[in-house]
Amino acid sequence: MTLGRLYLVPNTLDFGIDGPDVDLREVLPEAVMSRAARLTHWAAENAKTTRAFLKRVDALHPLALPLQQQQIVELPRPPKGRAPAAADDGAWHDLLAPALAGIDMGLISEAGMPAVADPGARLVAAAHAAGVPVVPLVGPSSLLLAVAASGLNGQSFAFVGYLPTDAVARQARLKDLEALSAREQQTQLMIETPYRNSALLQALVAQLKPGTVLSVSCGLSLADAWTYSATVAQWRKAPRTVPDKVPAVFAFLSGR
Repeated sequence: MTLGRLYLVPNTLDFGIDGPDVDLREVLPEAVMSRAARLTHWAAENAKTTRAFLKRVDALHPLALPLQQQQIVELPRPPKGRAPAAADDGAWHDLLAPALAGIDMGLISEAGMPAVADPGARLVAAAHAAGVPVVPLVGPSSLLLAVAASGLNGQSFAFVGYLPTDAVARQARLKDLEALSAREQQTQLMIETPYRNSALLQALVAQLKPGTVLSVSCGLSLADAWTYSATVAQWRKAPRTVPDKVPAVFAFLSGR
């Protein structure tokens, strides 16, 4: 039997905060929306944001099935603080049941590209193990947009995820990352839960060296998006704030 495909469907970067009136055509190609409209089975980081996305798609490309009949299954998450175990692999394989039965399905994140800074990577790995074709579709990625807008080194960069929330552990982690950035001339990228944006920015400004260049990109792809790049010394001289309800990407590059 022919296997279905796993389509990696990009979502918008606004987490639905601007409501269904946002024009998807400003951030997604027509071909992506058309493909999404034809899918009826989804593996999702968040079912609620997936329904909001499909409602927007439906306004431009009628869905193959009504929203209420779409099959949306949320991705499994390990208990907080525990790494996924090998025993969890069966749960990820089970999510591929539609594709294994010959039905195309979609993988979608809360925002941006699925499987990038996203638990969906485990499902993609399971798809490869099962021989299910994986098809990434074009769409926004906050990390790449932030690198492009920062003016920092786009030839060598690393996404390090979330920093520790404990102040001592975070300071140690920043020291290590800044040393790595100086040694390799590598841009370091990180994110934070929006309500902790200000705390992370304050830590970066306080603990990085004055000559390190710090860039913050906030609300990327939204109407009021902005990116500001300056040395830490300049950040200290002219402090800026970041909102606590809008996603942001933080990046820095140390001088040699």
